[in-house]
Amino acid sequence: MGIRINGIVIDATDLDLLARFWSELLDLAITRREDGWISLGPNLALQLVSEPKTVKNRIHCDLVADDFTAATARAAELGATPAGDIQENLWQVWQDPEGNEFCICMS
Repeated sequence: MGIRINGIVIDATDLDLLARFWSELLDLAITRREDGWISLGPNLALQLVSEPKTVKNRIHCDLVADDFTAATARAAELGATPAGDIQENLWQVWQDPEGNEFCICMS
C-alpha cells in the first residue's frame, strides 16, 4: 500500500482574492472552479471556509526562488506581508493576504 501527497489545500474566506494571489505568485492557471473550491495547477487548491485564520499555521509551504529579491518583491506587490526577518541563508516567512504563512527560499 502506497500513500502519497496528492495536493495542498489552503483555507480561504475570500476564494477570489487568494486565487488571484497564489495563481499570480506561482504562475498557475485556475484549472477547476466549483462551489467553495478552486484548483490551481495540478496540486494546489483553495477551499472556502467561514472562519478567518486566528493562529499560526501548523504546516506551511516552502517556495524556492531563483531570484530571492525579485520573488519577495513580487509577493509584496501581490499583497503578501513579511512575517519575519530575512535569514542568513536567504529564506523568509511571509503571509498571504489572509495571513496564511509560507516561506520564500533561495534555490
